[in-house]
Amino acid sequence: MEKQRCGWCQGDALYENYHDREWGVPVKDDATLFEFLILETFQAGLSWITILRKRENFRAAFDNFDYKKIATYKQDKIDSLLQNTGIIRNRLKVQAAITNAQAFMKIQDEFGSFANYFWEFVDGKPIKNEVKNYKKVPPTTALSDTISKDLKKRGFKFVGSTVIYAHMQATGIVNDHEVDCFRYEEV
Repeated sequence: MEKQRCGWCQGDALYENYHDREWGVPVKDDATLFEFLILETFQAGLSWITILRKRENFRAAFDNFDYKKIATYKQDKIDSLLQNTGIIRNRLKVQAAITNAQAFMKIQDEFGSFANYFWEFVDGKPIKNEVKNYKKVPPTTALSDTISKDLKKRGFKFVGSTVIYAHMQATGIVNDHEVDCFRYEEV
């Protein structure tokens, strides 16, 4: 019998694998939180499947999402990234990755880890919504608005409320699996 999945991922093996293994799983590891943050910022204005298809290219181009390295990128590396056809070649987003890596480390210094900072917004516990149809999920919430504003105040770029809500969903801050999805109770 076929597993019941969220409607947004059905019919594409890459999407289904991502859905089944990663999406909505609570992440408390800074390296993974940073990876998703970078991917979400590049996704702004594009479909998530586009980013998933380029994920390994991003991983290779951005030094395995090592924020300490990314924070030190100079113009020659930026130029190289802008020539890389395997990723999204947007100068503002590439620059944002560098800026965000630097701001990410400042948050680590202040809170001990980015995870401590991020999860503090929900007192360490995921929000479990009761989504019946993924098409009814709002693109933003009051909480994503709050986190977005705080991140912008701390110098982050491309972290609008929609990007942050997608990040919250991907990293399990919020469980937006449809209630009939086999992953709803698992995560």
